[in-house]
Amino acid sequence: MSRFYSAAGVAAIAMVAATTVFVAEPGFATDLGADIAAPKLLISETEILDDATVMETTQTDLAPAQTPILDGTADEQADVEPLVSASSLAELVSQTSIPSRIDAELRCLASTVYFEARGESLRGQLAVAHVVINRSESGRFPASLCGVVYQPSQFSFIRSGKMPRVREGRQWSNALAIAQIAMDDSWKSHASGALYFHARHVSPNWGKKRIAQIDNHIFYR
Repeated sequence: MSRFYSAAGVAAIAMVAATTVFVAEPGFATDLGADIAAPKLLISETEILDDATVMETTQTDLAPAQTPILDGTADEQADVEPLVSASSLAELVSQTSIPSRIDAELRCLASTVYFEARGESLRGQLAVAHVVINRSESGRFPASLCGVVYQPSQFSFIRSGKMPRVREGRQWSNALAIAQIAMDDSWKSHASGALYFHARHVSPNWGKKRIAQIDNHIFYR
């Protein structure tokens, strides 16, 4: 009987030892815990193409899908090209409908584009249009577009408080379209926030912050 209990005791001790070795095997419990705790990832890739920039977002199944948010400051986000159907400013100009009756504000803005920048590129013309609009919204100049344009000693084409007559044609049509686009804010200006500009061949030494040079004009804030 004593040999029986002795043999049983030996067997029990052997089983406990084997179990202890199995549980204490290095890395097993850690890996198992990690496998249990690891979240399941559902990868969702969304590509937003803007000037060849690709943004990818990763979502987990523990949270609802989020709309990608552009990084950067408000000013940087404001520089993102507006969502329009046109792929270029030239295409947008061709798509822009001009009202049959041109009101005074649109005429004043288009005339400024025509007389100041009709020989410039479309983006140069748009920058000039935005200078007038920026002034009207700044609180430092007259509040209307015509008030800005007719303000004394501001635009050289205004003489004795009068505006020259435009010559109907393609350049005037483009100026009207650019003015409408600027008023609608449907395309980004490459001289954002500009309040002043002058021709490249002059040097007024204004002491203002230079923003951009577009064609033959230099723009300042």
